[in-house]
Amino acid sequence: MFSVIFPGQGSQIVGMGKDFYDKFDLVKDLFKEADDALDFSLSKIILEGPKEELNLTANTQPAIFLISYSIFRVIKEEFKIDLFKAKFFAGHSLGEYSAIACAEYLDFKDTIKVLKIRGDAMQNSVPKGEGGMVAVLGTSVENIENILKDNQNNFIAEIANDNSEGQIVLSGKNKDLEKLSSFLKENKIKNIKLPVSAPFHCSLMSKATEIMREELYKLKFKKGRNPLISNITADEIFNAEELKNLLVKQIENRVRWRESVVNMINKGVNQFIEIGPGKVLSGLIKRINSKVEIISINNEEDIRSIKI
Repeated sequence: MFSVIFPGQGSQIVGMGKDFYDKFDLVKDLFKEADDALDFSLSKIILEGPKEELNLTANTQPAIFLISYSIFRVIKEEFKIDLFKAKFFAGHSLGEYSAIACAEYLDFKDTIKVLKIRGDAMQNSVPKGEGGMVAVLGTSVENIENILKDNQNNFIAEIANDNSEGQIVLSGKNKDLEKLSSFLKENKIKNIKLPVSAPFHCSLMSKATEIMREELYKLKFKKGRNPLISNITADEIFNAEELKNLLVKQIENRVRWRESVVNMINKGVNQFIEIGPGKVLSGLIKRINSKVEIISINNEEDIRSIKI
């Protein structure tokens, strides 16, 4: 039994998807459709860069979605592999939108347009340079929750991503994150400041929440083909209206990826197929459960390795 999973921000690289773009007209058509929907050449930024443009959140989000969606369509239509046999579809943060579109809850054009809006809203929710994120390694969520609770008079931060055993990401204002980082170092807990431009998945994103509530409620969600695993509940969801509510909540709340993976495994999933640039989710899943099979799809050869 398998799940199809989609990566989030951080997996982008200039030139991603170029092999698929060069070989398949289907992908060229999707890139053109994306450019037309957005009124600028996202395809040029993806294929040629510069890296600084691709790394802008407002470009990164639709770009990663476009690559994941294109690869999904190639697997389905060019290789005739039926990924709708999956037990679940799931994605990490932005990847949840890839899961939603590929499982046919939302059409391609609506998804790419709303991701551009989401990227802009998240980027502009906090003045540049005011907030950030820190990855904490080698400790438990419970330990971090206790540290944050016990030190709230000294610094304020929130858990943004519970990624895997021993990998947790925190968000907050930079002045608080500096104090937090020093505290963790003093207590021999490894942490790394992440190269991101805003503090995602925390209450500082409240302006983005309001924008996304308005935008998501304009969209027509359909009944999807497969159950999704929600970032917010770490459990399955099939109801399109409830999905809108959870996507709104996702902006300010923790991405419960570790719990999502554990839940999928507990429900019988023993194979994960990661579709999109990079192998970030595969690495996280190996840390959660080393016994499950994981396939990352980045090229045609990877597609040929799919056995379902």
